[in-house]
Amino acid sequence: MNNSLSVSRFSSISRLVTHIFLIGICFIWMYPFLWMVASSFKSDAEFFENGLSIIPSSFNFSNITRAWETANFSQYFLNTLIITASVVLIVLISTSACGYALGRFSFPGKKVIYVLLVSSMFIPLEFSIIPIVALINALGLSNTMIGVILAESGGGHVMLVLMFAGFFSQIPKEMEESATMDGCGFIRTFIHVMLPLSKPIIGSTIIMQVIFTWNSFLIPLILTLSNPSIRPLSVGLYAFQGENIVDWTGIAAGATISVLPVIIIFFFLQKYFVEGISGAVKG
Repeated sequence: MNNSLSVSRFSSISRLVTHIFLIGICFIWMYPFLWMVASSFKSDAEFFENGLSIIPSSFNFSNITRAWETANFSQYFLNTLIITASVVLIVLISTSACGYALGRFSFPGKKVIYVLLVSSMFIPLEFSIIPIVALINALGLSNTMIGVILAESGGGHVMLVLMFAGFFSQIPKEMEESATMDGCGFIRTFIHVMLPLSKPIIGSTIIMQVIFTWNSFLIPLILTLSNPSIRPLSVGLYAFQGENIVDWTGIAAGATISVLPVIIIFFFLQKYFVEGISGAVKG
């Protein structure tokens, strides 16, 4: 009896120590984010005098107001919403269609396509900047929002294609056969049967692409150099950096405004994200 009680007590203490250790690790991991949010409410004097603190002495909302109004973040926020929503829609259509073709059908050269897709994942984005910019300029879409949207939605999006392909490959063929017997063609089967079943992958795709597009910097920076009015939030943060001075509290406020929508989207779609990743791995 005493031995079982000792074992139970040791197990409880072990779990407590483990939880405290993991909470400490989580705090270290979250500290930069907490510091950024706290800095967005600090005055300039407090930022430099007590910069490492994550609890402001008083909440100063002037930084948020300055970022939203003076630095034109209201326009940048709207631009980012339009660009992100458009890119997510285009990428969702293209990757799901490619994944459906790769996951459900056999055709000559399928393995070669898989090899090329996986190989392209190791090519840095910077290597494709010049051809992307050249193509957008050739289309006459430089310094336009449509040009930014097309540039951001282009590319292989290999991980998303492979996730859809892995998921679609698990669906029984009887689903397609029954749809065909009901008079559905290729497109109707894909839209009305396959896509509704792939909600977890769709949720994962939306989260991953929103994060990527919302935080994208290099391509929007190059394509909006001569037209600041169409800049997204990531590029708009430059408004706080002058030639001789940097508005650090303004940058913190702008970064906080920029990152909160992504966190909210992930909060509501995290269930689909986890299910999508696990389903793709099984496939």
